[in-house]
Amino acid sequence: MIGGDLPGWLGTLFRKRGITALTDQRGECVYAGCPHYRKCFIERAARASAQADLVIANHALVMVNAARGRDHAQRPTRVIFDEGHHVFEAADSTFAAVLSGQEAIELRRWIIGPERGNRGRRRGLLARLADVSSYDEAGGEAVEDAVEAAHALPSDGWLQRLNENEPSGPLEALLAQVRSTTYARDESGGQEAGYGIETEASGLPGELIEAAGDAQAALSAIRAPLIKLATRLEAVLAEAPDWLDGQGRARIEGARHSLSWRIDLLTAWESLLERLGGPTDPEFVDWLCVERNDAREFDIGIHRRWLDPMKPFAKVVLEPAHGVMLTSATLTDRSPDSDPWEAAIARSGAQHLDSQPLLSAADSPFDYASRAEVLIVTDIKKGDLPALAGAYARLIEAAEGGVLGLFTAIRRMRAVHGRIADRLARAGLPLYAQHVDPIDTGTLVDIFRDDPRASLLGTDALRDGVDVPGESLRCVVMEQVPWPRPDILHKARRAANGGSAHDDRIIRARLAQAFGRLIRSKDDAGHFVVLSSAFPSRLLSAFPPGTPVTRLTLDEALLRVEQGVAGASNSASPANEPVGGGSVE
Repeated sequence: MIGGDLPGWLGTLFRKRGITALTDQRGECVYAGCPHYRKCFIERAARASAQADLVIANHALVMVNAARGRDHAQRPTRVIFDEGHHVFEAADSTFAAVLSGQEAIELRRWIIGPERGNRGRRRGLLARLADVSSYDEAGGEAVEDAVEAAHALPSDGWLQRLNENEPSGPLEALLAQVRSTTYARDESGGQEAGYGIETEASGLPGELIEAAGDAQAALSAIRAPLIKLATRLEAVLAEAPDWLDGQGRARIEGARHSLSWRIDLLTAWESLLERLGGPTDPEFVDWLCVERNDAREFDIGIHRRWLDPMKPFAKVVLEPAHGVMLTSATLTDRSPDSDPWEAAIARSGAQHLDSQPLLSAADSPFDYASRAEVLIVTDIKKGDLPALAGAYARLIEAAEGGVLGLFTAIRRMRAVHGRIADRLARAGLPLYAQHVDPIDTGTLVDIFRDDPRASLLGTDALRDGVDVPGESLRCVVMEQVPWPRPDILHKARRAANGGSAHDDRIIRARLAQAFGRLIRSKDDAGHFVVLSSAFPSRLLSAFPPGTPVTRLTLDEALLRVEQGVAGASNSASPANEPVGGGSVE
């Protein structure tokens, strides 16, 4: 919805849900039943893609289309994943199951519709399929049964009822048990109030197991009439009545697609609950979680992820395709102690195929040795926020703007921005920040690109999603080494993939992506600064061979930044140094 012909400020016009207020997030589109159907650019693009030879989409959309596309003929037969290092994370999100309060209440609203006078464009099954219900008696009964069963799902105010220990219905009772169990096992003692807490879904109390059984029965009672309704809709289409025109047929087709989505979702939830209290499945990682933001709870749920999400990716996306290519500058691992292609093959899903992948690497055209320099600042203490903010301000002043600041935590980024924005503004150096300025990331990058004296602060989306060649980006500053967050999912994958070596591969990939923001053309030059003395030497292979690396104080780093790269390095190496990237086909 953002980008191309749509302005970046479009999402700021909606107070509550931002740009999602304009889009169909949960399969509620009525297709030809909507008066705007023929003008809707999203639907026009979807229809055009069915007849296109080439479709450009993001990773997640490709996977969702392959996993549950309405038309198998629309599934891609040949796929190129650019920025292929993101495929693992996209598959991890796509092939996941989450039974949470927010997900369950969305299902309730989709089935029942708005309640208690709530207004909006949402409509329940009774409203969307009123004509079918009146025509087909069995279909009408299935709709009524589904609506009745859906009252077992959480409703508005469910979080408040859980806080008051007054859950309503089997799903809310389950979420109440998840909440109490998670807090009971919280080792922080409530000290980390600003963050979510989680616990493994093992050794669970009997009350939670019993509540899971009741919730599973309630979900099964919802799924059964939805399956019956899907069957009746197929029958209506097979023997279409005289009044069913093209728009009505398209609307019923859309309802069938949405029903299939919900039936699969309910099946996944039931499977998730069935596993609670039983033997663990080594293929999956399950955990309980209370999501919080600034000490405020906003969701509670049970999560399931594949230990290796490339298994379902290989089955759903790779196997049916005639050919797939993944390409990226950071697919391979630059560790001197292992095969550089081992990590690329593992994170591409190629190891789960019978055929061997074709491998190809290309040399870089950039002269990193004479055009870039890595500076590791050793006198900024970890946790010293005033010192961190001061370092960012002085570096931006020394570079006279053109700084991309990367953070591993949104809270620290906001704190640093709040401390230095006014100071830099007085010096005529604009400062923008992701999650602070009410502008989408793409527009922030455009503003940053157009003003050589501007600087931009951000998190992961900027670490590997910014392409700003030229003078506008001449210094990248990282607050610290991007260590992985040690949550339950990461710990499980770490144990299964070599322990600390797994962490090092992730960090080297993140550092390589961040460094890649600096040199985007042969004429680019600049500094890559890390404000952390805790930078292990084993991670230095993340940078291209020949790139000068210096450990120094902040004052010394400021002099280097002021002088520019030409004054910092007099040596040069051949321009065609390999960067460790490549592609998997």
